[in-house]
Order: sequence, then C-alpha cells, then structure tokens
Amino acid sequence: MNTITAAALVPLLPFAAAALILLTGRSAPGFVRPLAVLPTLTAAGLAVLVAVRQGEDHRTLLAATELTPTGDAALPVSLALQLDGYSVPVAVLVAVVASAVQIYSTGYLRDDPRYPSYAALVSLFTAAMLLVVYTDDLMVLLVGWEVMGICSYFLVGHYWETPAARAASLKAFLVTKLGDVPFLIGILALATDTGTFRISAITASLTGDGATPPEHPTLIALLLLAGVAGKSAQVPLHTWLPDAMAGPTPVSALIHAATMVAAGVWLVARLLPVFTASAAALVVLAVLAALTMTGSALAALAQDDVKRVLAYSTIGQLGLMTGALAVADRDAAVFHLLTHGAFKALLFLAAGVLIHAAGTGSLTALARMRDLRYSAPDAFWGLTIGLLALAALPPFAGFFSKEAVVVAAEHAARGAGHGSPVPVAAGWTVLVAAVITALLTACYATRLWLMAFHDPVGARPEPAPRAAPVSPAMSLMLWLLALPALGLGIAYRWLPDWFPDGTPLEPELTTSATATGAALLGILLGYGAWRRRYETDDAADPGPALLGRLFRPAAAGFRLDGLYAALFVRPVGGAARLVRFLDREVVGTYVRGAAGAPGRLGALTRRAQTGNVQTYLSVLAAGALVLAATAVLTTAGG
Repeated sequence: MNTITAAALVPLLPFAAAALILLTGRSAPGFVRPLAVLPTLTAAGLAVLVAVRQGEDHRTLLAATELTPTGDAALPVSLALQLDGYSVPVAVLVAVVASAVQIYSTGYLRDDPRYPSYAALVSLFTAAMLLVVYTDDLMVLLVGWEVMGICSYFLVGHYWETPAARAASLKAFLVTKLGDVPFLIGILALATDTGTFRISAITASLTGDGATPPEHPTLIALLLLAGVAGKSAQVPLHTWLPDAMAGPTPVSALIHAATMVAAGVWLVARLLPVFTASAAALVVLAVLAALTMTGSALAALAQDDVKRVLAYSTIGQLGLMTGALAVADRDAAVFHLLTHGAFKALLFLAAGVLIHAAGTGSLTALARMRDLRYSAPDAFWGLTIGLLALAALPPFAGFFSKEAVVVAAEHAARGAGHGSPVPVAAGWTVLVAAVITALLTACYATRLWLMAFHDPVGARPEPAPRAAPVSPAMSLMLWLLALPALGLGIAYRWLPDWFPDGTPLEPELTTSATATGAALLGILLGYGAWRRRYETDDAADPGPALLGRLFRPAAAGFRLDGLYAALFVRPVGGAARLVRFLDREVVGTYVRGAAGAPGRLGALTRRAQTGNVQTYLSVLAAGALVLAATAVLTTAGG
C-alpha cells in the first residue's frame, strides 16, 4: 500500500463505519461497538504509517483528481491531498484522540439507548476533521467543515430531553453558522483573486520570489477570520463553547482536543501567507487572540462546573494558538495544537470519571466531599497531570509548546527578522497577553485541583458517594493519554526538522523565566486564597477573593450573551414581530378585501335572482322607462 492510498483510507474508514452503524445499528446492535472502535483504530494506525513514511524524507506529497467542474475551467473542485509536516502529525492526533474517545465511550455510554447514533456521529465527526486536515482543496475543506458543524449539533444535543442540551446544540449551530457565511464568501473571493481552490497553489503564489499577493488581502483575511472565530470559539463568537458542555463528556473531549475548535486554527495555519499579506489582518488577529486568552482565563477562574472551567481553558489555549499565528509562527501554533490536544483530551476524560464517581461536576459540591482522590484515583492522577500540563510547568508538554508561542511573540515584539511582515504592535499584544494568561491559567488550574481533591486535615463534611465501578476502558484511556501529556513536549527537538517552515521551538531562558515565573505566581496566589477560605468556609472557593467585583461578571461570561441578546436577538425578534403584524393586519387586510369584494358583489347580484317572473318584468319595464326618459331628455336638451 503506497502512502497516498493509506492517507485516503484514513478518513474513509471512520466514514464507512458511520454509514454501517447508521444502517445496521438497530437491527444488529451487537456490532455497533466493534464498528465504532476498530475502523477508527485502524485509521489511527494508517495515520501513523503515513506520518512515518512522510517523515523519512520530509517531502510534501500531493495527489489530486478533479471532482467536479464549476463552470470555470480554471477553478475545478478537486479531491486533493496534501501530506506535509503539518498535516500528518495533526492527523495522527485526530485519529488517536478519536480512538481514545470511542473506546472510552464504550464504557461511559454502555447503558445509553442512543449509543448507536452517538457512535456513528463520532465516527462521521472524525472523518470530517481528517478530511479537513488532509485536503488540498478549499471547497472539499468546506465540506468537512460543515459536516463537523452538523455533527456537533446532534452530539451536543445528545441528551435532548434536557432543555440545556437542546438550547446548547441550537446555539452552537447558529453561532458557528453566523461565522460560516462570511467564511464562504472569503473562500470564493480568495479563489477568484488567486485563480484556484488548491491550498498548495494559493500558498505557493503568495510566497517566494515571484509572490503575487491577492488584490484584496485584508478583506479576504477578515472574511476567513469570521469563520475561524466561530469554529474555534474566538471572541466575539466564543459563547457557544461553554454551553456545549451539556453534551456527553467524551464529545467534549473530541470537540476540544482534536476536532472542530482545532479546525479554525488549522485553517489559519494552512493559509498563513494569506494573513501575512495584510498587516492589518495580523493586528486584528493579535487583538482577538489577546482578548480571547485573557477574557477566557478570567471567566474560567469564576466557573463552578468542572467542564465549564475546562471549556474556557480551551478557548484560552486556542487564543494562544491564534496568537502564535498572529506573529506568523505556525510551527509554534501547530506544536501547541498537538500538545493541547493530548492534555485536553486527558482532562475531559478524567473529568468524566470524576463526575461519574462524585455524581456531580460542581466544584462547590466537590469541595465538600472527603477522599475523592482515593475514591477516584484515576481521575485524580489524570486531572493532576493534565492540569500541570495546562499550567505549562516543566517538564510537562504544555510548557514547551507554550514557550514556543511566547518566544515567537517576543521575537515579533523586538522586530526580530529582517523584512518580517508582523507589526511590532501585534508582537507586543500577544506577548503581554500570553504572560498574563500564563498567570491566570495556573491560578484557575490550581483552584480546580484544590477544590476537587485537596483536604489536608480531613475537614470536608461529606463522604464521597459510592459510585459504580469505572469501566476498565475508561481508566485505560486516561493512563494512555497521560503519556503524551507528560512527554510530548520533548518533540521540540525534532519537530523543526519535520515542519516545513523549520522554525526553532526550543525554550529561551528569558521567556521561560518570565512565563514560568508568572505561572508559579498564579499557583501561589490561588493556593493562598484557597488556604484562607479553607480555614473558614467548607466550600473553600478562592475565586471571589481573587477576582473581587469581577467574580460575578466573570462567572456569567461577562454577560456577553445578555449583550448579544440586547444588541441583536431582541431587535431581530422585534423586527420579526413587526413584520408579522404588518403581514397579518395590513397586507392581509388588502388580500382579504380583494378576495371578499367579488363575494359581496356576487351576493348583491344573487339577491336580484328571485325566480319571480313578475319581478323580472317589472324591472325590465322600469329599465325601459328609464331609458326612454333618458332618450327624450337628451333629445330635448339637444
């Protein structure tokens, strides 16, 4: 099997599994679990094979066949693959995390009557993301992009009996579609300016000695950025992601670690030359990244639900990735995407085990329970390792990838690199925001761990509930994902040789000391505030002490949903009601009048049709008399 064939099978296998499960899930339920797990595992193995083969000589492999004409011979849609140092490791991440989620779900949803549809949708979700990663055609990428959107709608709404799940699924769908409209326009504008839908051809035309920038680089970049903001939950279209925690926990792991939200970052990395062609677009991207990472970190520090804390942490880490792209370093962005996928999958799946053991995801409730670390040891170690990686402490994976982003921002802030397209303002914006975010991230990670597990003197008033044993499949996935969360950071040594740009990723002393010092300060602040509350309050939440008056707004996501409701939802609802009133009372009145007039005229005419001959003769005589009188008068007047 050659490399191209193996790569083509990677998204095809989970797609075929999804189709088979949907066709046979009800009639042959015993085959659902094997169909959910085995094709995805095989796809992961093939993705590793493709990565090994491509990594042997680091050549970019391209293959394409025309899929359909578009009416313009110069713009066909092609079923094309681009296998390079960016796509093949990201595909491995997607396939491995999806395999872990499918295996974990066999235990987590073992008694769920809708497991067959769930497994099919997860397989389809995985296939769509793999298509987005491997494809070299923007229109094919758009297909995978939209398939992920509809899959997320169904998966987030898996527990459709609950109002929260129904509202969250609809919100996720509508907010992401809001960004997809300008995104589609941006794709069409980019293809019009460059004369192709092929990603490799577009980037080649924008780089090198004969580079020809598009005619409207800023407009195209901003249109694409709208879709990225929706899909990757960046300000101002990020509000759907915390609410999406109403879905099953394994779905949260898949969405946050390896699919959907990573798709937007991946697109910008793929099309980075389009963004670097416009300094204004880079500044906008930097500002949005800074607002996203700092605002989400503040919100995470005030959340009471474990999964919502992790959701806001995902928004912040995605902001860190887009910050790396804003300073034109896609090596650092993709490196952080890889490490974040590993430790975020670990965090969500460990949170699922914790919620299973405790019967709740509320930190306030968890802070009253004794001995959770002993009743749920897998969750304890999984969350401990994952939170240390999230806080970016050495030697965990998050430290090395976060440092790569901070180093890239620091170089851009200093204006390092002759002829760099990155404005210095973008570099400083990302650098300052990244350091502040490092402090806040370590602080809310510390808060979560202390409230869930730390009870040094046994002062918590309630015993942990006795839960059903955790499935071995769930525990196994935690320990397997702990390995990359611990050790993937060391890949900074050889990833530059694999990534096409070849930018060094090793930490530098100054930035390491600054960012790690900020993280340690965040840990100390979190612990100090928690310790004071622990001695006086059985809930022991350090959030109010740390945020002060910001706590309530931060807990409500800075009330952005209310702001959007006031600015957009209620005015649109009012306009809709006005249109309905005008249609019913004004337009409808004219329509009803036009329809009623012939009826009334017919009724009057019908009154004359009495069937009485004498009446007819009398009317005829009267009419003749009137005509005669009229004729006489007319003649006399003449």
